Amino acid sequence: MAHADTLLIERVRAERGMDLPQRGMSMAQVESRYGAPTSRLVPAGGDSRWHPTINRWVYANYTVYFERDRVIDAVANHATPSELGPKNAVQQQ
Repeated sequence: MAHADTLLIERVRAERGMDLPQRGMSMAQVESRYGAPTSRLVPAGGDSRWHPTINRWVYANYTVYFERDRVIDAVANHATPSELGPKNAVQQQ
């Protein structure tokens, strides 16, 4: 258990040091500053005004989450497929 806790703490520290897109940035601003994503995942939601479209752009070290066209979060990707913690947005092959 202590090993898993250490991994999560290390992940948070690594994420804090990364230059990630900031909440509120537009898709155009993100692409202009960070370049094109490695992949753009299929949008989720959008079926009603209470469930806005969520877009996910995957970069080499992090994934950016958008509500409609604005950043709501950016999180570091797993370092390895065996790393413990939240599941990755894209399954590693």
